[in-house]
Amino acid sequence: MLQPRIALRSIRLPFRCLPPIPTAPVRRFASNVGEAQSSIETSISTPSSDFSASFAPPPTRDDSGVKLRTYTPRTPGVRHLRRPVNDHLWKGRPIHRLTFPKRGHAKGGRNNSGRVTVRHHGGGHKRRIRMVDFMRADPGPHLVERIEYDPGRTAHIALVRSKETTKLSYILAADGMRAGEVVQSYMSGIPDDLWQSMGGTVDPGVLAARTAWRGNCLPLHMIPVGTLIFNVGLRPGKGGQLCRGAGTYATVVAKGSDSRQQDLESEQTEEEKKPLSAREKQKQERLAQHITVRLSSGETRLIHKDCCATIGIASNPNYHYTQLGKAGRSRWLNIRPTVRGLAMNAMDHPHGGGRGKSKGNVDPKSPWGIPTKSGYKTRPKWKINKAVVHARPRNQGKRRRGYN
Repeated sequence: MLQPRIALRSIRLPFRCLPPIPTAPVRRFASNVGEAQSSIETSISTPSSDFSASFAPPPTRDDSGVKLRTYTPRTPGVRHLRRPVNDHLWKGRPIHRLTFPKRGHAKGGRNNSGRVTVRHHGGGHKRRIRMVDFMRADPGPHLVERIEYDPGRTAHIALVRSKETTKLSYILAADGMRAGEVVQSYMSGIPDDLWQSMGGTVDPGVLAARTAWRGNCLPLHMIPVGTLIFNVGLRPGKGGQLCRGAGTYATVVAKGSDSRQQDLESEQTEEEKKPLSAREKQKQERLAQHITVRLSSGETRLIHKDCCATIGIASNPNYHYTQLGKAGRSRWLNIRPTVRGLAMNAMDHPHGGGRGKSKGNVDPKSPWGIPTKSGYKTRPKWKINKAVVHARPRNQGKRRRGYN
C-alpha cells in the first residue's frame, strides 16, 4: 500500500542542523550569444479597443548585433544547435479560424497526377497554413495584438485587429514590430483627416512624414525615394510577392517624377531639343507609370506605381544564422536527404556505378541526363561562337610543317 507523501517542511529534526549550505546557481540548458537581451514584456497583450498607442518609428539601418541562443550539449543533437533569440513571440496556439490544415500531395513534392516534381520533399511535422493578408486592402488603423511564429515561412506574422470592424487578420511582421503598435493601410486612398491636415492638397513632405512608418502598407507612388520596403506587389490589385522572406527588403531608387531625364531636358535649350520618336515617348510614359525598385540581390525592377508595399524590413533577420544541429530536425521541416549521384547505382544516375569513386568518365549530368556545370546554359552564346569561329583547321599545322 502506498503511503501518503509527507511534506519535509513540517518535520522537526531532534538534532541541531548545520548552517545552511549556500544554494548552487541554477543550471541553465541554454544561453544567449551576442549582446544582452533587453527586458522582455512578460504580460501578453489582450484584445482591447485602445488605439491611442503611438505609431512605430520609421525603419533604421543600424545593426543591433546578432543574437543567437546556444544549448548545453546534453545530447549530440543540441551541440551545434543555434537559434535566433525571439522571446517576443506568442507562446500559444494561432487563431483557429484563420488557419487550415496542410494535407494531400503538397508535402511530398508531387503534382496533381502524383508524380514527383520537386525532389527531397516529404514527411515533416503536422502543420496548419496561416491565411496571411498580403494585400491589406482594409483601411483604418489596426492594433498589433501579438507576433506569432509561422511554420510555413521564415519571417514572423502579426495578428492585428481593425479599429472599425474589430476583425482579426494575419499580416507579415516588420523587423522590430511588437505588440501594442498601430499600423495602417493606405491602399484604398488617403484618409479625410490627412487630407484636411494638408489643406486639401498633396504635400509630399507631410504625406511621407505621416504615412511612411514601419508596418504601414502604401502604394509605391506614396513611398519616398530611398525607403526600405518589403512585401512588394508585382501587379496592381494583387498582394505582395517580392521580399517576403526573413530579413529581405527592397529599396525605392527612383520615381517617374524624380527621373533625371527631366533635369537634362530642362538644361537643354529650345534649339537643341529634338522631336522625340515613338519609342522614346513610350519609354517616358512607362517611366512615369512605374517605380524603380532595387532588390536585395542587386536586381533593379520597374514596378507599377499602384502596387502595394510595406515599409520596413521583413522580420526575423537573423534567421540565416540558424544551425539545425542534427539530421532529424531537417526531417521535421519536410526536407528529405540528398544522395550524391556518384554514390548511386548505374541505373539510378549517370554518375553511378563503376568500381570505386568513379563516374564512368562522363561529363557532369543531372539525374535525367541533361548536361550541367562546365558553362552549359550559363556560358554566353558569343563565347561559344567565338571558340568555334577561331578554331584552327585540323590539317593546317601539318601543311605548314611540310606534311602532305
